[in-house]
Amino acid sequence: MAIWSDLGAILSALASQDSWEIRNALKSEAAWVLGAFVTLVGGLLIVLIYRLVPFLDRHLERTIMVWSYLAIAFIIFWGVIDRFVFANQQPWSTTIPPLLFMIMTWFGAAFNVRLRTHLSFSEFRMVMPRWGQMACLCLDALLWFIFAVIVLVTTLRLTALSASNFQIVLGTDNVMQWWFLITAPLSFLMLAARVLENLLDDIRNWRTNQPLIKQAVIGEDT
Repeated sequence: MAIWSDLGAILSALASQDSWEIRNALKSEAAWVLGAFVTLVGGLLIVLIYRLVPFLDRHLERTIMVWSYLAIAFIIFWGVIDRFVFANQQPWSTTIPPLLFMIMTWFGAAFNVRLRTHLSFSEFRMVMPRWGQMACLCLDALLWFIFAVIVLVTTLRLTALSASNFQIVLGTDNVMQWWFLITAPLSFLMLAARVLENLLDDIRNWRTNQPLIKQAVIGEDT
């Protein structure tokens, strides 16, 4: 029964929107149960949204990645001009870009899971029997899902810790670190959606006798 009371405490803390209460509530082991549920249900909801709005399915992560990259490039470009032309330097010009880079890589991870370009070993798997290919794909889905749950829970705890301590981005006066950190659990929720999306495709291909393993190409369209 303790798990249910801990789950209730987490939900109550989230409803209160008090970062200190959320931080304390997420310390319990019930956070893993809630994290697995949120990852599964949230992932399925995102898959449904992708099916209803194919434009998001094709362009959401890539748009976030491109704009993050452009923001990084602009900050660095202007920082060089500001320093060597105007003999000035914005104190946040060296702290914001790394945070934007993390956002770019987190959402890029979700996109490349969809493309199956993360150590897919497709050359080896293509020579395996069909049942072996399906077993590998199911193992991939399970491992990615577990990984997404771990990252979602741990980064939520880190985000709550940062918010409760009112940590600001170095070089700024009122830009909070948790504004950037919260994108980590969101991106891995999208990663879980991509995992479930791939698994549904694999099950459909298995039932229709379509090829299960294809050569992965980095940067190709989904």
